Order: sequence, then structure tokens, then C-alpha cells
Amino acid sequence: MSVSMAENESTSKIQLPADINWEMLDKSKFFFLGAALFSGVSVTLYPIVVLKTRQQVMSKQIPCLKMAVSMLRSEGYRGFYRGFGTSLTGTIPARALYMGALEMTKSNVGTVTNKLGLAEASSSAIANAAAGLSAALAAQLVWTPVDVVSQRLMVQGSGNSSCGVVGLKYYNGGIDACRKIICSDGLRGLYRGFGISILTYAPSNAVWWGSYSIAHRVIWSSIGGYFCKKDDECGYTPNGKAMVAVQGLSAALASGISALVTMPLDTVKTRLQVLDDQEWCCSSSNSRRRPTILQTVRNLVKEGGLGASYRGLGPRWTSMSMSAITMITTYEFLKRLSTKNQESFV
Repeated sequence: MSVSMAENESTSKIQLPADINWEMLDKSKFFFLGAALFSGVSVTLYPIVVLKTRQQVMSKQIPCLKMAVSMLRSEGYRGFYRGFGTSLTGTIPARALYMGALEMTKSNVGTVTNKLGLAEASSSAIANAAAGLSAALAAQLVWTPVDVVSQRLMVQGSGNSSCGVVGLKYYNGGIDACRKIICSDGLRGLYRGFGISILTYAPSNAVWWGSYSIAHRVIWSSIGGYFCKKDDECGYTPNGKAMVAVQGLSAALASGISALVTMPLDTVKTRLQVLDDQEWCCSSSNSRRRPTILQTVRNLVKEGGLGASYRGLGPRWTSMSMSAITMITTYEFLKRLSTKNQESFV
């Protein structure tokens, strides 16, 4: 049974649970449970992020599976979790900023668009896109330094690979990496690639949340009625499994769009943050200066053409899809756990 059929029968329709906005949440529970749940997600997905990062800094293309086998033989399982402690330590406050900005913006923008008389679908898409944009901007203040340090730790051990990695230093943990970066580049070194990070993650989040909102509604309107049960009082009510399945499918579709659009920017960002002295250019006075975005792009094209900017697309697409599916289902579950009045939403 489709939604249109449901609507034709006594004007019945699918009754999705009401969205939980910022005012409905118990903030302390929301941030505490969020840190715990998303830390678990990070543990699961981190090895894929390591593979993606290493592929992006290689001077030659190497299949993902071959790289994983090589890492396992030479570094063991620990190789897949290089820099994880640093990443997790920084991810907790960054995630708190992200979730706070996301919910506050979504609630406020949604209120404004509703007052303007926009259709519910348009209002939701605009509010979600604006929320994703502001959340990325807020989180990057913390995430960029964490990325710079953790990504440098991720690629350690790959320098002896036959694939070739340009300009890697050795660090004895996150604190040592942070100290050496500050000593050589100052605090600016921790924010290397900050501008392109904003250019990568802000549009990506806006596209993802906007696409997710649209995909979610399209899926429910096209096939959602087949997964609902008739309720004489409320119309057609979806069961819990159907809601999770639609959330996951919507997240995967949104991730595919975001990954394709932003992959070249992500590769350039990673190289700016990870590659060191050998990638630096010398001016006429023989003083070192940091490579620009344009110079980094030229180096990529010289190594492997335009296709070089898509190195690591497979792991990134997989990581984004898995992360998005687990994130959105975990996030919706988290919001329901964190409501002030549980009886109204369970």
C-alpha cells in the first residue's frame, strides 16, 4: 500500500513520530549519552579512515585491500588504530559542538521557515541544510587541529612502503606530534588546511542533511506505505524496523552524493595537513614557505592526473555511508533517549 492509497482512504496517511527539537531535549543526558554512543561508532569505523588517509598521501595508486593486507603484515592490528587516542579525545568536544549547533539551528531556522509559510517539505530541507552548515563550521574549530595531529599519526609506518609517501616525520604519540608541529610552524600549524576544511565539510554537511531530508520523504512517499500497519485512529503507523531501514537508506543515498562532490577537496585538505618538509617550496630567498592549495593540486595532477584527487574514494564512500547510517540511526535513538518527557516519544 502506498502513501497515496492511504490518503485516499478516509484521508488517512502515514503518521511518523513527531520530530524532537532542541527545547524537548535534556541537554546533560543528550551530550553525555552522545559522547558514549558516538565514541563506539568511532572505534568501529576508524580503520577505514586510516586506509582512506594513507591512500590520499600515496604518490602511487594502490588497491585498498592490498594496502590493508600489507598493513596487517607489517604493523599488525595496531596499525589500523594509529592516532585513535588523539582522535577520540578531540572528537568528544567537537561532536558536542556539532550536535549543539545542529539542533539549535534546525529548531530556529525551522521556526522561521514555518512562519514564512513554506511547505513542510521545503521548510524541513532548508532547516536541515542550514543546520548541517552551521554544525560543520562550529565543529571545525576543534576538528581541524585534531585532524592535523591524528592524520599524521595515521600515516606513520607507511613511509617504508613501496608505494611512496612524500615527506613524513615520526612522532611519538599525539602530544609529541602537537609539540613538534607548534615548534616548527606555531599554532598556525595545527590549523593547516582550516580554510579548505571549511570549504569541504560545510557544503558537504549542508548537502548531506538537505539530501537526507529529501530522500527520507521521497522514500516514505513512494514505498513507505508497504511497511506500515493500519491504525483506525492515526491512519498508517510505521513500525520501528521500517523507520530504521528508511533512515539508513536515506543516509546512504545522501552520503554517496556528498562523497562524490567533495572528494577532490578532501584529498587536497589531507595532503595540506599531513605532508611535510619535502612538499614545501622554496622561494627565491631559499626560505621555506607552506605549499598553497594550487600547488598541492598541481602536484596531484602531476602524479596521476585528475584521477589522483579521487584516491581513497572507495574507503571514503564506505566510511561515509557506514558512518552516516550508524550516525543517523544512533542520533535519532539518542534524541529519543534524551527527551525530557520519555512517555510522549517512546
